[in-house]
Amino acid sequence: MSTDTPASAPTDSVPERYLAVQRSDEFAGLRRALRGFVFPMTIAFFLWYALYVILSAYARDFMGTRLFGSNINVALVFGLLQFVSTFVIAWLYSRYADRKIDPVADKIRHELTGGDS
Repeated sequence: MSTDTPASAPTDSVPERYLAVQRSDEFAGLRRALRGFVFPMTIAFFLWYALYVILSAYARDFMGTRLFGSNINVALVFGLLQFVSTFVIAWLYSRYADRKIDPVADKIRHELTGGDS
């Protein structure tokens, strides 16, 4: 059994190629772009949700204010808006990823795999 590497083996091993990509400026920019959307949106959603919870706990009269008919009040509208805001954030992320993240990620993957896939 020989310990020599075959002549057809690539000069960089797969882990080394992944580490090189991880250290690249392009990958750092990709991570920055992702964090630039995810962190502010997470904070905004958390604050919006916290407002809903705090108002439900401490402003019961306000949250109980009837808006339409006998069963639609501010609390119900705020609760439904939690679902709406979740879908809006998902839609915004999808648009953001299509424009800013996916093209760079596709380019990095293409370079990493040597044009495969």
